[in-house]
Amino acid sequence: MEGSRVTIRTSPFPLAGSYSRLHVSLVSAQGNTVSAVLDHPENCLLPDSAHTVVIGENEDVDQVALVRLRLEVRSGFPDLDWHCHSVEINNGGQVEVFPCHKWLQAADCDVELRSGEVDLANREVLQVLKEHRARDLHTRQQRIRWRTFAEGVPRCVDMDSVKPLGPNLSYTRQSPGINVHYLKGFTERKESWGSFEELEHYLKHNTSDNPVAMYVFSHWREDAFFGYQCLNGCNPLMVRQIRTIPQNLPVTPELVQPFLPEGSSLELELEKGKMFLLDYEVLEGVPPNIVNGKQQYFTAPLCLLHAFPDGHLKPIAIQLNQTPGPENPVFLPSDSPHDWLLAKIWTRSADFQCHQLISHFLCTHLLGEVCCVATLRQLPEVHPIHRLLMPHVKTSLQINIAARSTLLAANGVFDRAIGSGLKALPVLLARATARLRYSTLCVPEDLSTRGVDTLPNCYYAQDALKVWNALHRFATKWVDVHYHSNSEVQEDSELQSWIGEIFSEGFLGNAESGMPQSLESKEELSKFVTMMIFSSSALHAAVNFSMLDFNLWMPNSPGSMSRPPPQTKGSVREEDLLSFLPDVNATSSILTTLSLLSKPAADFVPLCQYREHYFSDHAHCRLVEEVQRDLSAITAEILERNSRIELPYPYLSPDRIENSVAI
Repeated sequence: MEGSRVTIRTSPFPLAGSYSRLHVSLVSAQGNTVSAVLDHPENCLLPDSAHTVVIGENEDVDQVALVRLRLEVRSGFPDLDWHCHSVEINNGGQVEVFPCHKWLQAADCDVELRSGEVDLANREVLQVLKEHRARDLHTRQQRIRWRTFAEGVPRCVDMDSVKPLGPNLSYTRQSPGINVHYLKGFTERKESWGSFEELEHYLKHNTSDNPVAMYVFSHWREDAFFGYQCLNGCNPLMVRQIRTIPQNLPVTPELVQPFLPEGSSLELELEKGKMFLLDYEVLEGVPPNIVNGKQQYFTAPLCLLHAFPDGHLKPIAIQLNQTPGPENPVFLPSDSPHDWLLAKIWTRSADFQCHQLISHFLCTHLLGEVCCVATLRQLPEVHPIHRLLMPHVKTSLQINIAARSTLLAANGVFDRAIGSGLKALPVLLARATARLRYSTLCVPEDLSTRGVDTLPNCYYAQDALKVWNALHRFATKWVDVHYHSNSEVQEDSELQSWIGEIFSEGFLGNAESGMPQSLESKEELSKFVTMMIFSSSALHAAVNFSMLDFNLWMPNSPGSMSRPPPQTKGSVREEDLLSFLPDVNATSSILTTLSLLSKPAADFVPLCQYREHYFSDHAHCRLVEEVQRDLSAITAEILERNSRIELPYPYLSPDRIENSVAI
C-alpha cells in the first residue's frame, strides 16, 4: 500500500509558526492508528507553510476518521504555540480536509481533528467518533469548571486570571484610543464639587466629540428628558406600564390631577394604559458603601410617570423609599424646584446602581458567561449550537475574569467610588437573580409586558424588536438545517445536558424564573438561541455603549449619594444639591472607567459578521448572508429615522452592535 499523503498547513499570520516537532497520527474508522513525525528542517512549521508527508505505507488505513496532532518542544528552542490551519489527506486522489484554525501548545498533549462535518451525537455512526465526542467533553469539563462568585448569583468560570484560558479562548482587544487626559488628576480632591459652574467647566473639557452629553447637560432638569431616559437612556429596561397604583405609593386622584390632561383623571389614564412606574424595590435594605471615609446612601424609589398625548413620558410623583409615612413624602412637580429636582436625582442614582449591576453586568456579562461555560462543557465543537453561539459568548470569559479581579475587587471603582460597593454587590446581584425571569430576557414578551412597545418615542423598543426578529429568523433557519423534527431536539442528550446546566448553574435551579430546564421543540431552541445572541450583542450595546453619553454630566446619573434623603419638603436649597452628589475624585474615577468601557474596539466585529471558518460552507453561508441583509436594512431604517429626530438613538443600529460582550 502506498499510504496516505498528508498535508499540514500552518496559518498565514506572522506569529503562527513554532520550532516544535509535530507528531501526526491518522486514526481509521476501525480505530487503527498510524503515525509520523515532522522533524526534518525541510518541514519547519513556518507561517503560511504546507508540508506533505506520506503516512501509513504498508499499513491498513483506509477511511480516516480522526487526525491526531501533538507538539513536542525541541531541545534548546523556545516553546512557541503553533496555529494550525488544517490537515488535508489524499487517499487515491480523494482529498478530505480536517480543519483546525486554532492554537496548539505542547502542553495540550494530543489534539484531535475531524472533518468539517457538523452533526448531532445521535447521527454518529462510527464508534471512534462517538468516543471522540465524549473524550472532547471530558477533557474540557476537567479544565473548565464552575465557581461560586457570590451566593445566589449565577456561577462563573473557576479561574482567577485570564492565563488559564489559553490562546484559543482569549483575545487581544485593540483600544479605540480613548482620551481620558482631562478626567485624571482629581484623585486628591476628596470633597464635594464647589459649584455647578465648576462641574460645567469639567464637562466642557470632556465633551468635544460628544453631542449627546451636551444635550444631557442642557436638558437634564426637564421632566420630559427624565422620562425620555427611561425609554431610551442607558437603562431602558426598568419602566413598565401599570393599571393600578401600588399600595405602598399613597397617590390619590386629587394629588396628581393637576399633572394630567385637562378633562381626564387618574382612573381614566390608568384604564387607557397611560400610567407607568419605575420601582427600585430591589435596592431596599442594600448596604451602601463608604467613600472617602463618608457613609453613602441608597433609596428605593417609586416613580409614577404619565405618557402625555404629545408622546412625552413625564414623572408626576416620586416617593424615595418603599414604606409610606410622614418621613417619606411623595414629591410632586408642584413642589419647590429644588425638592423636585433632588427627588429626580435620587431616582436617577438608584437607576445607576440597577443599570450597572443588573441590566448591564447580570443580564449581559454574567448571562453570556454562563452560556459560554455550559457550551464549552456540554456541547462538543462539532455541535451546531456550539458553533453558532461561541462567536457571541466566548469573549465574556476574559472580560468577566478581568472585571472580577479589577472593577469589582478591593480598591476597584465600585469599592472606591460607587454607592453599591463590595458589601452591596453580592446582596444586590443575588436579589436581582432571584427576580430575573426568562420572559424579561425575551424582547417581544418584555416589551409587551412592560407596555412600552406602542409608545411612539420608545426607540429602544422599536429597534430592539427589529433586531430580535432578524436574529430569530436566523436562529430558526439554523436550527432547521440541523434538526429535522422536534423529537431530534428532545433526543439530543448533549443539548439537554447543556440547557440543564444553564438552568442549574445560571438560574440556580429556580423554577419560578421560567427558564427552560429542557428543550422540547425546535421553536423553543430557536427562541433560546435568539435570546442568548441578543443579550450578548444587542442588549449589551444598548446598555454599555450609551453609558458615557448619559453619565458624563454627573448630576444626571450620580454613582452615589453622600447625604441621607430628605424626610420633609422645603428643606433643600439650590446650593445644597451639590453636597448630595459624589465627591470630585469619585466622579473622576467613575467617568474614567465609563470612558474606557463605552467605546467599541478599533477592530470590533459587527453583529453577525463572522470570522470563523465554518460559517463559509454553503448552507451556513447562505443563512449568514440573509441575516446580514436583514441587519443592513435595519441599519438604513434607523439612520433615516435618526435624521428626523432631535436626539438620535444609534445604539441598536446593527453596524454599531458588537458581535459579543467584548468590553
